[in-house]
Amino acid sequence: MEFRLDRFQIEAIEHIDRGSSVVVAAPTGSGKTVVAEHGIDKALAAGRRAFYTAPIKALSNQKFNDLSRRIGRRRVGLLTGDNTINADADVVVMTTEVLRNMLYEGRDLHSLDLVVLDEVHYLEDTYRGPVWEEVILNLPSRVSLVCLSATVSNAEEVRGWLETVRGSTALVTETRRPVELTNLYVVADRSGGRLHVIPTLVDGRPNPEGHRFDPDLRGGRDKGRGRRRWRTPRRLEMIDMLEKRGLLPTIWFVFSRKGCDEAAEALERAGARFTDREQAREIRAIAEDRISPLDEADLHLLGADAWLSRLERGIASHHAGLVPAFKEAVEIGFARGLVKVVFATETLALGVNLPARSVVIDKLSKFTGEAHEILTPAQFTQITGRAGRRGIDELGHALVPWSPFITFDQVATLASSRSFRLTSAFRPTYNMAVNLLARRDPDRARALLARSFAQYQSNSELIRLETRLAGQQTRVAEFEQDISDKWAPGPEPKADERSVIDEAITRLRPGDLVADSSGDRLAVMGVSWRKGGRARIRLVTASGHDIRWESTDLEHPPRTVGHIDLPTPHTPDRPEFRADVASRMQRSGGKGNVRRPRRAAPSTGHTRADLATARKEVERIRRIAARHRGSIPRQFDAICDVLHQRGYLDDWHLTAPGHILGRIYHELDLLVADSLIRGAFDDLTPPEIASVASTFTYENRQSGPPPDPRFPSPKARAAFVEISAITSDLRRIQGRAGVPRFRNPDGGFAAIAHSWAAGESLAVIIGADDLLTPGDFVRNIKQLSDLLRQLSTIAPRSATRATAAAAVESIQRGVVAASGAIDLTWD
Repeated sequence: MEFRLDRFQIEAIEHIDRGSSVVVAAPTGSGKTVVAEHGIDKALAAGRRAFYTAPIKALSNQKFNDLSRRIGRRRVGLLTGDNTINADADVVVMTTEVLRNMLYEGRDLHSLDLVVLDEVHYLEDTYRGPVWEEVILNLPSRVSLVCLSATVSNAEEVRGWLETVRGSTALVTETRRPVELTNLYVVADRSGGRLHVIPTLVDGRPNPEGHRFDPDLRGGRDKGRGRRRWRTPRRLEMIDMLEKRGLLPTIWFVFSRKGCDEAAEALERAGARFTDREQAREIRAIAEDRISPLDEADLHLLGADAWLSRLERGIASHHAGLVPAFKEAVEIGFARGLVKVVFATETLALGVNLPARSVVIDKLSKFTGEAHEILTPAQFTQITGRAGRRGIDELGHALVPWSPFITFDQVATLASSRSFRLTSAFRPTYNMAVNLLARRDPDRARALLARSFAQYQSNSELIRLETRLAGQQTRVAEFEQDISDKWAPGPEPKADERSVIDEAITRLRPGDLVADSSGDRLAVMGVSWRKGGRARIRLVTASGHDIRWESTDLEHPPRTVGHIDLPTPHTPDRPEFRADVASRMQRSGGKGNVRRPRRAAPSTGHTRADLATARKEVERIRRIAARHRGSIPRQFDAICDVLHQRGYLDDWHLTAPGHILGRIYHELDLLVADSLIRGAFDDLTPPEIASVASTFTYENRQSGPPPDPRFPSPKARAAFVEISAITSDLRRIQGRAGVPRFRNPDGGFAAIAHSWAAGESLAVIIGADDLLTPGDFVRNIKQLSDLLRQLSTIAPRSATRATAAAAVESIQRGVVAASGAIDLTWD
């Protein structure tokens, strides 16, 4: 069958053939990889090399297998923290961090012609994002880029930045999904027991029928009236509906590991089965192949029999708490169409390419560790991007069940969002600073950082801010003149007038719309009363800005002109919440719109409250603008101030400790270097050094205070005490320099790391900690292994280097070693 290229693929390929770099922004599954493969073919045809980078190891492994099948395994290599395969191959797949490290280490890249940056929207990821910009800024200028991205609203801004730093760069966008998406809203009826399934959008707009299912979220006597008839569909009800409508296989996103496991177990207990005997045999063969490296004791601990029983029925869960072998078996079975129902956390949406006929989003809010927050449009788009298999499905389906805490408008707003703005997360780090200064003088280093996407966006924002500032200053001058003409000398309201104002304020409720003297509408977030009977009204403007009115500044009672339902949960401090409020105000249409009064009427002229608000807005814009002016180079100077104080720089030249720091790639890079240079890792055994190093890689994420750290060795505990003292000293210096302070080292994994390095079994380790899942154990050990590998090459003392290397060997066993396996069994 002849494969026809889409319009955007042809256009992107033409740009590559002309020698230009290219940004391809298109939905998930649209075929962006075809463009990357053409760029690789072009480089190989010229006798040159190509690198393919991905943000995470799972994607790197998958792409390694894909390219190996396409051009032959002998021509493809893989470089991740877990695997080094054929590193000198013509095409090498790697994580972005590996390429960054190669650039800083001065590797010979004279034959490199092309770099593919897959999932380039990771630029805004807090931890991984800066690495992408380091790569883009430091790659030789002759190397072309193929940047593959999800659909973002500011793709032209990304292209403009790349052209500034890399030369000719084209932008190719595609907004259409390869498989059309249908969003469905599912509501259960208490009275009849049937499910109502309606399209969320009709002709791109919210379905008018959807609002009849809305719960009443305003409180009062009618609270819950909308809840009495409607309820959330049971999972088994929805699975039955999906099966009858031919919408399997499905990925059901549940934002809780425990919830995923419980859902899969409940479906099995209900007797559900989605496979025949032959399919079950094929699933068992896949699973046994993936888990074959694990011994019987580990399999028993992991509950392999129960897991495999569900998998043979076509049912599975998928989350970070599972060991990689289990997840890989699920992925392979699902990709082959054998596994029909997978309950997964959002990590599946960010991981390997695994489309389904339908996806279900269990709830539109997820717990962040501090509060429940509504999904962002980007998160919703990423998840629903899994719906619809190109070449198999004519339609993909995304289903959202009814919830008593979410309005239909919130569902429809997310469903109608198709893109998000990409914002840089770039920030200078200590490792970055010393690597820049190893090759450049301070001015050239600042100049390079000033070319970052973060500064590019900051400069653009600065222009917008200065324009807004000029307009706001003009507005203040007009208000001052208006008040001077109409109200001066402006007597304070009389006591009876003040009581009328206060009484009007007491009637305000969150969601009320009030009009200022210019006729502009604002939404009330709340009212707080202070000493002396003063009130402060918190409001959101139609543009989503947060402002306050003081009752003492008001000369007239606030005038209510309408009401909107506020989003839930009520989090007005969050910009997304205020943006949602502004959107609801706009959607409320003419209802409550107020004509702008004629300026000649003194009773409706600008008030002191208007003037006070305008002046506060001027100061707010000034503060923001000040932060944007040269922000990235200024951060670099502050980082270098700390490095000078700690002895890593001497008159902008690297000292011996500075060269060590330049080879430490970790979020606590300077703290690791300080501890290493001050001997905290010296004179330890392999289990001891593993336990001490784990205090840098482990971070307790459970709610509530962490348990007290436990060190089986007095020497390891003494090292931790020394590291804690170094941390306190370093945090004081960081505070004085005005840079973010490091988190404190966490000893919560130290005893586990020590036991595993000493040869203890997985059963004993997992059995001793009720909160530790096998997947978390593997992930933490692999992160620990990465840091120990670095220590084994950079520690000043040879004995410490040898101990770290021995520790790496001791922890790379059993379930940990099995998790790094690479083969070509993926279909």
